[in-house]
Amino acid sequence: MIDLRSDTVTQPTEAMRRAMAAAEVGDDVYGEDPTVNRLEELAAERFGKEAALLVASGTMGNLVALLSHCGRGNEAIVGARTHISHYEQGGMAALGGIHQHPVADLPFGRPEISDIEQAINSDDDHLARTTLVCLETTHNEAGGRVLPLAYLEEVARLAAKNHLRVHIDGARVFNAAVALNVPVSMIAHHADSVMFCLSKGLACPVGSLLVGSRDFIGQARRNRKLVGGGMRQAGVLAAAGLVALNEMVDRLVDDHANARRLAEGLADMDGVEVDPGVVETNIFYITITKPGVDAEGLAAQLSDQGVRISTSNFPRVRLVLHYEVGRAEVDEALRAFQLALA
Repeated sequence: MIDLRSDTVTQPTEAMRRAMAAAEVGDDVYGEDPTVNRLEELAAERFGKEAALLVASGTMGNLVALLSHCGRGNEAIVGARTHISHYEQGGMAALGGIHQHPVADLPFGRPEISDIEQAINSDDDHLARTTLVCLETTHNEAGGRVLPLAYLEEVARLAAKNHLRVHIDGARVFNAAVALNVPVSMIAHHADSVMFCLSKGLACPVGSLLVGSRDFIGQARRNRKLVGGGMRQAGVLAAAGLVALNEMVDRLVDDHANARRLAEGLADMDGVEVDPGVVETNIFYITITKPGVDAEGLAAQLSDQGVRISTSNFPRVRLVLHYEVGRAEVDEALRAFQLALA
């Protein structure tokens, strides 16, 4: 099957499997897993931060970051359609007592600077104390859009002026760096902490990392334990992460090119609305406009042709490219769409 549902569906590469099988391991709760330690050191170095922490998932990484930046009753400013706001079960409130202040962030994936500024509460006894601004790049709901460096700089400047911290949900931040053609450290420079996933785009089976200052990561390690995230011989997972950071980042440009090729092909079909000009990374959305086509029928037709899609937001359909979908698979997917829509 050509699976376009997500870049989380990939199998580990052969290099990852070999590295996992041969990984040197220890007990990470004691800080004794050498492979985890190497991965955390490499991540911190790549992002230009003092330290890093391996966590089980991106959601855990974001939650641990929020718990480390905010106290109970504090407020975090978040984009209304970010993953943190919309897809993490309100964990900041449920487990951290943190109040969410959502601001509009679509269609470009970035809240207006003026909206962020207006959302910052004054020092008033009646109001929650604003302590954090959360951003997302690339932005999933905006179709993989990238936050420009100039925008990140503006947010960082506003945050510093108001004694706030900045956290970036960078689940696919390497896609953002590749799209901007800059080192990922240039993105991280504008944030106090960044979370990134090894299992999205980089093809690892499990894992994310959180980077920041040494003191912040120290607190994050405590909070990781609090939410049940202490891992033991995690080097078998970290070994795949080392391969990902060393071998899978530069090739993301291929996923971006294949996404544009797929979008351009779909744009020429009747019954599909898509603007290839807004495809910046490996994710984009299409809208099915052909009368009589429903989600179940389209998914079944495509499945018969060997293509898998997610229709949870039908008639809007998210398509995601990854290393298992090359140019030949894109062309096959286009033929499948043509037949399904016919």
